[in-house]
Amino acid sequence: MESSSLERQSNYVQHKREDVPAAATDTPFAPVRAPFHFHHHCGGTMAMNADVESVADYLNAHAGWFVRCARPMAAEPLSDRGYALTIGRFGAFGYEVEPKIGIELMPPEGCCYRMQTVPIPGYLLQGYNVDYRATLEIQQSPDAGCTHVDWTLDLGVAVHFPGFIHRLPRKLIQNTGDRLLSQIVRQVSRRLTRKVQEDFHSRLNASLPDGEHPLET
Repeated sequence: MESSSLERQSNYVQHKREDVPAAATDTPFAPVRAPFHFHHHCGGTMAMNADVESVADYLNAHAGWFVRCARPMAAEPLSDRGYALTIGRFGAFGYEVEPKIGIELMPPEGCCYRMQTVPIPGYLLQGYNVDYRATLEIQQSPDAGCTHVDWTLDLGVAVHFPGFIHRLPRKLIQNTGDRLLSQIVRQVSRRLTRKVQEDFHSRLNASLPDGEHPLET
């Protein structure tokens, strides 16, 4: 099940601790070197058994679906359109972070909805910075009564690693970070899009599109 898979990914650090001397894990955090930059771009489509107007009304009511569908991630309102999202704890090589980012859902431009990172008031970033840019675009399907929501995500993460991480080969750090970010995004986005689909059809008391099945829990 995906929840178990995400938990295993969160504990990825456990498989790498032997690569770093035990004493090194106690090294104080000191971001004196340039950060490592990791990036991931992905996209997909959600099929909805409803017309464009119904889908737009649902997306506009994000105060309900965003918090519900983000679980098990914690989503807390920041403003009328902003949320603080705690993604989970992840790491490798004896170093881990628990990313928390602010996300704002911008006012729609026609059938296009955009999301981007915003600062969280009073929250000090713990050695990382996230640039999150996502787009949802409603498309009328040729099939009567069906609508598609095409989504894209462009995610950049900069991490200031503590000194002991820099003892490792730079290429190893870069490749491991890119791979870990890709795995996290795939798992989270897959689960989030499916939960949005299920939540939408549940609110309308409608069945999922053909070929779609409820998310296992």
